[in-house]
Amino acid sequence: MARTVGRGWSAGVAQSAGEESGTIAVSLPPAKSPLTPASAEARRARLHPDVLKLGLVSFLTDLSSEMIFSVFAVFFTTVAGASTALLGLIEGLADFSASSLNYLAGWLSDRSGRRKWFATAGYGFSTLAKMILLVSSSIAGLAVFRVIERLGKGFRGPPRDAWLSSIAVKESRGYAFGVHKALDKSGAVLGPLVAYALLKWLGESASTYSLLFVVAFVPAVISVVVLTRIPDQPGQPHARESVRENWQQLSAGFKCFLVPAGVFALAYFSLGFLLLKAHGVGFGMTDVVLLYALFNGVCVVAAPLVGKRGDKVGRSRIVVLGYALYGAINLWLVVAGSRWEMVGIFCLYGVFYAIEDSQSKAFIADLEPERRATAVGVYNFVTGGLYLPASLVAGALWTVAPGLAFGLAAVLSVAAIVIFLLVRPAAVGPR
Repeated sequence: MARTVGRGWSAGVAQSAGEESGTIAVSLPPAKSPLTPASAEARRARLHPDVLKLGLVSFLTDLSSEMIFSVFAVFFTTVAGASTALLGLIEGLADFSASSLNYLAGWLSDRSGRRKWFATAGYGFSTLAKMILLVSSSIAGLAVFRVIERLGKGFRGPPRDAWLSSIAVKESRGYAFGVHKALDKSGAVLGPLVAYALLKWLGESASTYSLLFVVAFVPAVISVVVLTRIPDQPGQPHARESVRENWQQLSAGFKCFLVPAGVFALAYFSLGFLLLKAHGVGFGMTDVVLLYALFNGVCVVAAPLVGKRGDKVGRSRIVVLGYALYGAINLWLVVAGSRWEMVGIFCLYGVFYAIEDSQSKAFIADLEPERRATAVGVYNFVTGGLYLPASLVAGALWTVAPGLAFGLAAVLSVAAIVIFLLVRPAAVGPR
């Protein structure tokens, strides 16, 4: 979105009729003073109402999706009968499909300046994909659903995040993204709890899962209806800009950030492996659902807090903190063998996810002020493309020893921190 450039001086010229000399009086407004600490804090606390409305859409979507995803890994391997290696492949393909349309969606959104249309199309596609579960629960059907549903996520993400960044002032951008993520993850808290209640009440049977999939479809439909009623916030169109020209116009700071982000993506395998680890140390299937809800609940609380902290101390430090926290979590997973340790790990993972999934987008909005949908799309495309080999490697190492997968993730997290500190993307910044 193009920056609005304000004029440094404007003059109002008026004839002074009462003066004998007939001189011209020139009225100049006072120079704009820098923000005081109090006014800066007020801007940080300000939140556009559409941030909450977009958060409601994400809440309903995650309520639907996480009812399904909270049981997917265990259901896919233990009920449907798929192998963990196949789970790694499907999860990697799902992450890749979520990123495959990101660049295209971002470029189209920035090219046309349209945000709402593309976001609505993405949410609608994910909702339609969930209809697959209403007619099939075979290994093939589950795999197709998991991959296709993520295509909608990839198409809606960049225009929605650009939309969000355009209605959030820079002083409170981290807070706005944090609040949106908190609302998003509130659905992810409630979704697993609804799934848990159904499984506990009706038992773990094929008919219960069929009912669960039907119930999950309802809030997905409502989310699309709510989104259509939010007014659009179009960006500055770049109608004649090709994909290549679009890439060339992205800021140097953002391109530097892609390097450590890509290395970290190689460490970022599916959460499904953490759920399998919890299952392996003694948590039953319904208890794993509660762990998933705990992770999301911690994320809800942490997201606005880390967002506000990033607004104050700088988002570079928050991004590095996320990398470090993920590395520490994986080191703990190497040696964890008790149920209470897994509870602590899932709590820390909620804090990490609050940082990684919201503050990285706010950081990108700082680095790329004009073509934000494209920048988010490129970021998601690059990192999502690397999630596929990350999950494949994790699945292969898991069959040898789960600790190898977690150890590799810890090493790559440290490498990402070192590279981030070397390239210093915030120091390069926008053009």
